[in-house]
Order: sequence, then structure tokens, then C-alpha cells
Amino acid sequence: MQPEFIIIHQPAPHVAHIQLNRPEALNALNLQLMSELKEALRDLDADEQVRAIIISGNEKAFAAGADITQMAGKSAVDMYNIDQFSTWDAIKKTKKPLIAAVSGFALGGGCELAMLCDMIVASETARFGQPEIKLGVMPGAGGTQRLTRAVGKALAMEMVLTGRFISAAEALQAGLINRVTPVELYLEEAVKLARELSAMSPLAVKMAKEAVLKAFDSSLDEGLHFERKNFYLLFASEDQKEGMQAFIEKRPPAFKGK
Repeated sequence: MQPEFIIIHQPAPHVAHIQLNRPEALNALNLQLMSELKEALRDLDADEQVRAIIISGNEKAFAAGADITQMAGKSAVDMYNIDQFSTWDAIKKTKKPLIAAVSGFALGGGCELAMLCDMIVASETARFGQPEIKLGVMPGAGGTQRLTRAVGKALAMEMVLTGRFISAAEALQAGLINRVTPVELYLEEAVKLARELSAMSPLAVKMAKEAVLKAFDSSLDEGLHFERKNFYLLFASEDQKEGMQAFIEKRPPAFKGK
């Protein structure tokens, strides 16, 4: 079935772009949108022609949070049975690199979705925040964990406990995002970054992504062991042979993901 709340584009070879499309609700993340996003990412992750994936909203909002109307009257048992975070767990398993292209509001679940991506390109108008505390709750899709790992305890505490938004410039300084561009260029810059990624060996990119993420849930020794295992495994690939031979021959490599 044709998705209702996302649009899928191909802005460049080997690059897919998923646009969140609930503009009347500032792209609030209802259950259907998240399900459509999960299924689209699953399909694109399995598509050999896709090597990098961009997720964006529109200039006004990446996503202004979860859809509060779907949660306001729910009990703890209702929320447990709905298990909305299983969708987030599935998205986290995407092997290909994810780039969030953020303009305008990235709040609550929107900020958490951006942080679930591997890199964030933001426009000058981007605003990041975890304002759940103002609704009598707290982040539940990784906001307390990923935000703290990205920006440190002090700023994370302030954002989570007061609901304060930070600007794109402050997010860049804090290490939450990769770069800031004028609003008219943020999507173009995300595509440029995706094209850079898609020029690399798809296998090496996937394994390198795994290794970087491993650093957040393992000791240094465990992370080093994982890194070396993936390093050795890549010597079983055709891309490793092609990449090193191309370097020796002083020519661009032609990676095939094999």
C-alpha cells in the first residue's frame, strides 16, 4: 500500500530520501507514520542499489514530537501493550548510514529520531529539545540516553529537566550535530554527505557504522575486539581487493558491495 505519511525520493544515485509528511501536525510522530518509516527503512536497507538514507521533514519542522493525542488518555498498561518503542528498536537495526536533515523543530520524539540517525545536518532555523517534562512525563525513545552521550551530563540535564530548546549553533558546539547550513541548503548538504558515503565500499561502511555504535555499549577492550573482528572480515570482500588495488594503481575505486 502507498504510505500516507511519508514520501520517498531518490535525489542522487544510491541515495534514498524519506520525507516525513504530516505538515498540518508539524510531522508529529503518530503510530502509523512510525510504522511506515520502519517498513520503508527495512525495504531500503535490503535494496542493493541504496547505500545511504536521508530522513527529513520540511523547512518548518523535522518533527515536533510524538502525537500527544494518541497518548493522553492511555494507562501504563495501555502503553505497555501498544509497545510503540518496538518500532524504534527496529529502526535502530538499520545497517546503512542514516542522515537526519533537520530544519525547524526537532522536539521530543523528533529530537530522538534525529539522534537515532548516524549524522545530523541542520539548517540555521533548527531547534532541538526534549520538552516532555512540561507534559508531566519524560523522554522514552532514547532522549535521556543518546542526548547525554552526545552533549554531556550538564546540558542534557538542563534540556531534559527544563525542556529548554537549543539552537542549531548551540547543538553544533555541543557535538549533537555535524554541520549547520542556510535553510535553503540544508537538504542539498545532506544529499552531498550521502553521496560521499555512497561512494565508499557499502560493506566497509556498514561494518564501520557497527563498530562506532559498539563504542557506546561496551568497554574499550570489547570495542577494540569488535573493531578488529570487522576489520579482518573486510579482507574477505571484493571491495577490499578493489580499494587497495585502485590505491596502488592511483585510480578511483569501483566498489560493488561484495
